[in-house]
Amino acid sequence: MLEVKHVSKTFNPGTVNEKKALEDISLRLEDGDFVTVVGGNGAGKSTLLNMIAGVYPIDCGHIVLNGKDMSTDPEFRRARFIGRVFQDPLMGTAGDMAIYENMAMANRRGKPRGLRWNVTAQEKEDFKKQLSRLGLGLEDRLTAKVGLLSGGQRQALTLLM
Repeated sequence: MLEVKHVSKTFNPGTVNEKKALEDISLRLEDGDFVTVVGGNGAGKSTLLNMIAGVYPIDCGHIVLNGKDMSTDPEFRRARFIGRVFQDPLMGTAGDMAIYENMAMANRRGKPRGLRWNVTAQEKEDFKKQLSRLGLGLEDRLTAKVGLLSGGQRQALTLLM
Protein backbone atom coordinates (compact mmCIF):
# COMPACT_ATOMS: atom_id res chain seq x y z
CA MET A 1 0.00 0.00 0.00
CA LEU A 2 1.19 3.51 -0.86
CA GLU A 3 0.09 6.50 1.19
CA VAL A 4 0.90 10.10 0.40
CA LYS A 5 -0.16 12.14 3.43
CA HIS A 6 -0.51 15.92 3.31
CA VAL A 7 2.53 16.40 1.08
CA SER A 8 3.58 19.81 -0.20
CA LYS A 9 6.38 21.01 -2.44
CA THR A 10 7.60 24.51 -3.21
CA PHE A 11 10.50 25.14 -5.57
CA ASN A 12 12.86 28.07 -4.91
CA PRO A 13 11.13 29.10 -1.67
CA GLY A 14 11.67 32.68 -0.53
CA THR A 15 12.88 33.86 -3.93
CA VAL A 16 11.26 35.73 -6.80
CA ASN A 17 11.15 32.37 -8.60
CA GLU A 18 9.13 30.67 -5.84
CA LYS A 19 6.66 28.15 -7.27
CA LYS A 20 4.18 26.16 -5.20
CA ALA A 21 4.00 22.90 -7.12
CA LEU A 22 1.85 20.88 -4.72
CA GLU A 23 -0.01 21.82 -1.57
CA ASP A 24 -1.46 19.38 0.97
CA ILE A 25 -1.82 16.41 -1.40
CA SER A 26 -3.03 13.09 0.01
CA LEU A 27 -3.45 9.77 -1.80
CA ARG A 28 -3.95 6.17 -0.67
CA LEU A 29 -3.45 3.22 -3.02
CA GLU A 30 -4.03 -0.37 -1.98
CA ASP A 31 -2.22 -3.32 -3.56
CA GLY A 32 -3.66 -3.89 -7.04
CA ASP A 33 -5.10 -0.39 -7.36
CA PHE A 34 -4.59 1.47 -10.61
CA VAL A 35 -4.58 5.24 -10.78
CA THR A 36 -4.28 7.79 -13.55
CA VAL A 37 -2.97 11.24 -12.68
CA VAL A 38 -4.36 13.86 -15.04
CA GLY A 39 -3.72 17.59 -15.22
CA GLY A 40 -2.47 20.40 -17.39
CA ASN A 41 1.12 21.52 -17.82
CA GLY A 42 2.55 22.61 -14.48
CA ALA A 43 -0.20 20.93 -12.44
CA GLY A 44 2.35 18.90 -10.46
CA LYS A 45 1.91 15.39 -11.92
CA SER A 46 5.61 14.77 -12.48
CA THR A 47 6.51 16.51 -9.23
CA LEU A 48 4.24 14.14 -7.30
CA LEU A 49 5.79 11.07 -8.97
CA ASN A 50 9.30 12.44 -8.44
CA MET A 51 8.58 13.01 -4.75
CA ILE A 52 7.24 9.47 -4.34
CA ALA A 53 10.37 8.11 -6.06
CA GLY A 54 12.63 10.30 -3.91
CA VAL A 55 13.98 12.49 -6.71
CA TYR A 56 12.68 15.60 -4.93
CA PRO A 57 12.51 15.93 -1.15
CA ILE A 58 9.10 16.81 0.25
CA ASP A 59 8.61 20.05 2.21
CA CYS A 60 6.16 18.47 4.64
CA GLY A 61 3.95 15.44 5.01
CA HIS A 62 4.75 11.75 4.69
CA ILE A 63 5.22 9.11 2.02
CA VAL A 64 4.53 5.63 3.39
CA LEU A 65 5.04 2.41 1.45
CA ASN A 66 3.78 -0.83 3.00
CA GLY A 67 3.72 0.75 6.45
CA LYS A 68 7.27 2.18 6.26
CA ASP A 69 7.70 5.93 6.25
CA MET A 70 10.04 6.63 3.32
CA SER A 71 9.69 10.41 3.46
CA THR A 72 13.38 11.02 4.10
CA ASP A 73 14.82 7.98 2.30
CA PRO A 74 16.99 8.86 -0.71
CA GLU A 75 16.04 7.79 -4.22
CA PHE A 76 18.48 4.86 -4.31
CA ARG A 77 16.84 3.30 -1.21
CA ARG A 78 13.34 3.68 -2.63
CA ALA A 79 14.42 2.21 -6.00
CA ARG A 80 14.25 -1.29 -4.54
CA PHE A 81 10.49 -0.88 -4.12
CA ILE A 82 9.50 1.70 -6.73
CA GLY A 83 9.91 1.28 -10.49
CA ARG A 84 9.15 3.90 -13.11
CA VAL A 85 8.45 4.15 -16.81
CA PHE A 86 9.28 7.59 -18.17
CA GLN A 87 7.46 9.52 -20.89
CA ASP A 88 10.76 10.04 -22.64
CA PRO A 89 11.92 6.68 -24.07
CA LEU A 90 15.55 7.77 -23.60
CA MET A 91 15.10 7.93 -19.83
CA GLY A 92 15.27 4.89 -17.60
CA THR A 93 17.83 2.95 -19.66
CA ALA A 94 21.54 3.27 -20.41
CA GLY A 95 21.85 3.64 -24.18
CA ASP A 96 25.51 2.61 -24.37
CA MET A 97 24.88 -0.63 -22.51
CA ALA A 98 23.49 -3.88 -23.93
CA ILE A 99 19.92 -5.01 -23.30
CA TYR A 100 21.06 -7.74 -20.91
CA GLU A 101 23.26 -5.27 -18.98
CA ASN A 102 20.33 -2.88 -18.53
CA MET A 103 18.16 -5.74 -17.31
CA ALA A 104 20.87 -6.94 -14.91
CA MET A 105 21.19 -3.43 -13.52
CA ALA A 106 17.43 -3.27 -12.95
CA ASN A 107 17.39 -6.78 -11.49
CA ARG A 108 19.97 -5.71 -8.91
CA ARG A 109 18.30 -2.42 -8.04
CA GLY A 110 18.32 -1.86 -4.30
CA LYS A 111 20.60 -4.83 -3.60
CA PRO A 112 24.17 -4.59 -2.30
CA ARG A 113 26.77 -4.60 -5.06
CA GLY A 114 30.41 -5.54 -5.09
CA LEU A 115 33.14 -4.47 -7.44
CA ARG A 116 32.53 -7.37 -9.83
CA TRP A 117 30.12 -7.07 -12.73
CA ASN A 118 29.03 -10.48 -13.87
CA VAL A 119 25.82 -11.56 -15.58
CA THR A 120 25.35 -15.29 -15.29
CA ALA A 121 24.13 -17.58 -18.06
CA GLN A 122 21.04 -18.30 -15.93
CA GLU A 123 20.26 -14.58 -15.68
CA LYS A 124 20.58 -14.21 -19.45
CA GLU A 125 18.18 -17.15 -19.91
CA ASP A 126 15.71 -15.52 -17.50
CA PHE A 127 16.02 -12.21 -19.36
CA LYS A 128 15.31 -13.98 -22.68
CA LYS A 129 12.12 -15.48 -21.26
CA GLN A 130 10.98 -12.13 -19.90
CA LEU A 131 11.76 -10.34 -23.17
CA SER A 132 9.96 -12.94 -25.27
CA ARG A 133 6.69 -11.98 -23.53
CA LEU A 134 6.94 -8.55 -25.17
CA GLY A 135 6.71 -10.05 -28.66
CA LEU A 136 9.27 -7.61 -30.06
CA GLY A 137 12.10 -10.03 -30.86
CA LEU A 138 14.36 -8.45 -28.25
CA GLU A 139 15.11 -11.85 -26.72
CA ASP A 140 17.32 -12.52 -29.76
CA ARG A 141 19.18 -9.21 -29.36
CA LEU A 142 20.46 -9.39 -25.77
CA THR A 143 23.84 -7.95 -26.74
CA ALA A 144 22.40 -5.06 -28.79
CA LYS A 145 23.01 -1.59 -27.42
CA VAL A 146 19.80 -0.13 -26.02
CA GLY A 147 20.53 3.14 -27.83
CA LEU A 148 19.92 1.33 -31.14
CA LEU A 149 16.35 0.34 -30.20
CA SER A 150 13.29 2.25 -31.32
CA GLY A 151 11.52 4.47 -28.79
CA GLY A 152 8.71 1.94 -28.40
CA GLN A 153 11.12 -0.94 -27.89
CA ARG A 154 13.00 1.10 -25.32
CA GLN A 155 9.82 1.97 -23.42
CA ALA A 156 8.73 -1.69 -23.44
CA LEU A 157 12.15 -2.67 -22.10
CA THR A 158 11.90 0.00 -19.40
CA LEU A 159 8.49 -1.30 -18.36
CA LEU A 160 9.88 -4.81 -18.12
CA MET A 161 12.84 -3.60 -16.11
